[in-house]
Parts: sequence; structure tokens; C-alpha cells
Amino acid sequence: MGSYWSAVNAYRCEDFTGYMIEISNRYPRVTEYLENEVGFEKWSRCHYPGLMYNITTTNMVESLNSMLVNARDFPYVALLDVIQEKMSKWWNDRRIVATAITTPLTPSRESELRPRFAQSNGRHTSQLNPITYHVKGGELEGVVDIFNKTCTCKEFDIDKLPCVHAVAATHHAQVSVYSLVSPYYTKEYYLLAYGETIYPVGSQSQWDVPNEVVTRIVLPREVKEKKRGMPKTSRFPSVGEFRKRKNRCGKCGAYGHYKKKCNSQTGSTEGNPPTNVPG
Repeated sequence: MGSYWSAVNAYRCEDFTGYMIEISNRYPRVTEYLENEVGFEKWSRCHYPGLMYNITTTNMVESLNSMLVNARDFPYVALLDVIQEKMSKWWNDRRIVATAITTPLTPSRESELRPRFAQSNGRHTSQLNPITYHVKGGELEGVVDIFNKTCTCKEFDIDKLPCVHAVAATHHAQVSVYSLVSPYYTKEYYLLAYGETIYPVGSQSQWDVPNEVVTRIVLPREVKEKKRGMPKTSRFPSVGEFRKRKNRCGKCGAYGHYKKKCNSQTGSTEGNPPTNVPG
């Protein structure tokens, strides 16, 4: 799994190819599946066609689904109230955090950028033209374009946060490193994102409903025949997603544990010949 996550987070396609060769040597069928059936652009940082930033999931809606796991069986109005209450709390909590920020960037991006100041010390920087700098030193050298905000290491391009090479280039160019940071990482944008207040809907008697809505006739949806058994509560897996099968005990036949950890006093006789057959 180490090579897989290294391939996922690789900024440069050259590094990605090296990790994929390691995976292919051990699991050739996995490599074929990831390349031909899933596609590199769906999970690889360096192949993603859009702005991926530091997000490594393509199914963020599952975070909301897990939040609503207990409320999704509520009536629609009650479910909407739960969503509104949770979103209001999130917005208010983040607004409080954003107001208390004393640095130009959000805390997570500031903590990521700060160590790069020390890491850039001692790196040899030479100017190639008014906007391009060549930075040597460390494991990887880089060519930085401070106008287009790019670097050959690709970290600057993808994360939109100055890499070590870009920080060294700003020292040489005598410009503020914060001028190269994406505005989405700044305190001002953080405040704007959570600046609005999400209010509760209120009592139905206080609703100002237009007359055209009041007079509209809405028919109930078609009721399908109920299937036998308990209704399904877990979601269907997405395309390319596999679910781990539960362990089945070899002693009692139940799922969720092994034979060694089975507390059953009587084992399962399934598949075993009877031991007390009368002669």
C-alpha cells in the first residue's frame, strides 16, 4: 500500500511512473485495473485534469452521508431541520476560528508554508530572466516562474502554495512569498466562505408562502410494492468500489469474528457427519 499512496500523492509523472512500476512488479493485475478500468486521472494527483489542491477523494458526499446516518430515516421536514442545524453550527464554528486568525493564511496552510522558509536557506538561486529563477540544492532542483506561479517540481502548480524552490526564489527576487499564495488560502477568503448565517426555517405558521404554491396540487408519488425482508439501509457501492467481506466463524458459522475468538459454547455442525448415529 505504501507504493500506491506514493503514486496517488506524486506531483510529477516521472515519480508516479516509478511507483507504478513497483506496484506492477508485485501486483500486475492491480496495475492493469487502475490504468485501464479506473483511469489514472481519477485518482492520481499528477494526472488529474483540474485543480486538485490537497484533496485525495472523489466522493466527498459520503462525509455528509455518514453525518446523516441516524437522521436519514426521519420525515423530510425533520431531516432538513437536522441538516440546517448541523450546517449552522459548522458555519458558526468556522467563523469564530477565522475571526481569531492572526496570520495572513489559514492555520493549516500557514503551518505547511512556515517550515519551507528554513528549508530554503542555503539553496543556490540564480536568475534566468526577470520572472524565472533556477534553484539548486536539496534532493531536487527547480525552475520557478514567479509570474505564472509554477515550478518544475509541480508542487507549486498543483497545491497553489509556494514550494521550497518558490520560497527561495522570492528571497532572491525580494518579493513577498504571500503574494504567490492562492487567495483561497488567505484569512479574508476564509471569512468570506463562512460570512453568511444559516437561519432555521421557523414554524410553518410563520412561512410566507406564495399563493401560486398554496393552490398548486401535488399528487403523491407512485407507491411500489414493498419487497420482502428488512429494507436496505446501506448504500450501493460506487463504480470501482469493493467492500470487504465479513469474516465467518468456522465454529459457530456467524459473521464478524474468527474461530479463535468465538464465545459460542456449541459449534456449527454444518458440513460435519453426525457423531451419534444409532447402530
